[in-house]
Amino acid sequence: MASEVPGGNLQIDPARLWDSIMEMHRIDATEKGGNRRLTLTDGDREARELFRRWCEEAGMTVAVDSMGNMFARRKGRNDGLAPVAAGSHLDTQPTGGKFDGVLGVLSALELVRTLNDLGYETERPIEIVNWTNEEGSRFAPAMVSSGVFAGAFTQDFAYAREDVDGKSLGTELERIGFKGEEPVGERRFHAFFEYHIEQGPILEDEGLTIGVVTDGQGQRWYEVELTGFESHAGPTPMPVRRDAMLGAARIVELVNRIALERAPLAVGTVGMVQVHPNSRNVIPGRVFLTVDFRHPDDGVLKGMGEALREGIEGICAKIGLEHEIEEIFYYAPTHFDEACVGLVRRAAEELGYPHRDIVSGAGHDACYVARVAPTAMVFCPCKDGISHNEVEDITREWATAGANVLLRAVVAKAGEAG
Repeated sequence: MASEVPGGNLQIDPARLWDSIMEMHRIDATEKGGNRRLTLTDGDREARELFRRWCEEAGMTVAVDSMGNMFARRKGRNDGLAPVAAGSHLDTQPTGGKFDGVLGVLSALELVRTLNDLGYETERPIEIVNWTNEEGSRFAPAMVSSGVFAGAFTQDFAYAREDVDGKSLGTELERIGFKGEEPVGERRFHAFFEYHIEQGPILEDEGLTIGVVTDGQGQRWYEVELTGFESHAGPTPMPVRRDAMLGAARIVELVNRIALERAPLAVGTVGMVQVHPNSRNVIPGRVFLTVDFRHPDDGVLKGMGEALREGIEGICAKIGLEHEIEEIFYYAPTHFDEACVGLVRRAAEELGYPHRDIVSGAGHDACYVARVAPTAMVFCPCKDGISHNEVEDITREWATAGANVLLRAVVAKAGEAG
């Protein structure tokens, strides 16, 4: 096999990449053009089997660890060296798009197919990764499997996560046949690259093709439960009500204010609300809600959580509510490896793609992997900055550009000797 990087020929097959994405999209597709492929469902199993078949057809061997993370390996000239890995995830949101995560996994597959076409051999092996439960929409928290891989969570904690029907992650992992024997975290990477849609509007608004991701925002997730008193919506006077929903409404406003006061990088979201008894003529006696705070400065992020606790205390005291608040998920802001980031930037420059440095507003598996291996990310734009929505969309040209950058960065890193 050839060993010299074939210059301008080192570019992926745009049609093959796009066709692969569209074929994967058919699994659990929705009417609006998106996907509902929740982790560890039968659809997820079908997607995993398709990915495995494609990898094996490309001459790779596929291993699965005890968290269901999949690793497809292409041999290197010195196969004993730690591999350079690239990938993302195949699970989606309940009303998700067809590119979020999938683009990164299938672009990594496409780069291997391209190297096979060219007969090009890398010094180090290359591995493609499909991480389990990145989205966290079925089993919270998000990115739990890459978190176990990096030592942020224990495997027992991950296995015990339950969905709304009381099914556990560990049980469902076994049910679909992807509870592998390889101990999670045992595998070591020389480096890891993740290619992803931006999930925001910056690149498209500025007419740019590539985002060189330098940092990932930190996140803190909270669960809040408010307890008031259920009573009849008609006879109960307003001044004596202990309305848990009123407290929830004021907390939504509080979360919004906390984020706005720390503009422009802070964001805050109440994404889930469950009301009991959820009857139109009963004053709600209990409300459960979630809060998501993000910021690239850990001190600011911590302050947002403190402001939330103080604000909820005051809100509940005025209404006469009891409350519980628990931080269920945290990871610190991530600064990606400068050498790997430099390879992404250099690839974009060599290929003539307009680009800029950017901070990721969303969480990604790369943020956990960065704890145990040099890591970087590549972004391409998404139309109108829309993601976690069935109408999420990108152009074929954007997909191709990011995949070409990923290809060159991975090949450069995989060319490093031991």
